[in-house]
Amino acid sequence: MPSDDRLIVALDVPNALDGLKMAETLGDTVGFYKIGLGMLTGGGLALANELKADHGKRIFLDMKLFDIANTVESAVRGLAQFDLDFLTVHGDPHVVSAAKEGSAGKDLKILAVTILTSMDRSDLDAGLIKSGDIPDLVAERATTAFEAGADGIIASPQEAAMIRALPSAAGKLIVTPGVRPAGADLGDQKRVATPAQAIADGVDHIVVGRPIYNHSNPAAAARAVLAELT
Repeated sequence: MPSDDRLIVALDVPNALDGLKMAETLGDTVGFYKIGLGMLTGGGLALANELKADHGKRIFLDMKLFDIANTVESAVRGLAQFDLDFLTVHGDPHVVSAAKEGSAGKDLKILAVTILTSMDRSDLDAGLIKSGDIPDLVAERATTAFEAGADGIIASPQEAAMIRALPSAAGKLIVTPGVRPAGADLGDQKRVATPAQAIADGVDHIVVGRPIYNHSNPAAAARAVLAELT
């Protein structure tokens, strides 16, 4: 049975060997994987290339790049040569524009981070982020990122319906971490929703990690998430 690529499984495991073992455990159940910054020094890029080239999986490289425009453009140009599918950058317009320049001519989709799903208003205050309700700030960051050329947005599922309703969101991707199956532990996530609710609110892809890879039967856990999407 073909996999449902609306589910992206986060391989937030210590190293590439563990990641490959988990992908083999999940088998044909999962066709799309996220490889993040935490695995970068553990062979993450090598794993991304192996899963893509040798196993036919789609790959979301979650690097959340942020730097001056020239550095971002150079970094993205280097990453784009690997024929991966999604790459995250911070949603600041100069970062998004530079990333799009770096990915020119490639199929790599640039996804802009709005506000991390592990953060709430107190976290933003501690980081000296301007005042305002989180949904309003997310909508503002999403709009400016779309205007800068982002192919999609990373946002919490609680803001998905609002983003989907933005005129500038037409034809754009919405990818949401912070998705937890019914009854799952929230971990460090603060703005969450179930898989079914996220999809109903206009999300294109949900990202689920710990509820799957920490489960005693990861393949069964992935199938349970997929069952919530139907």
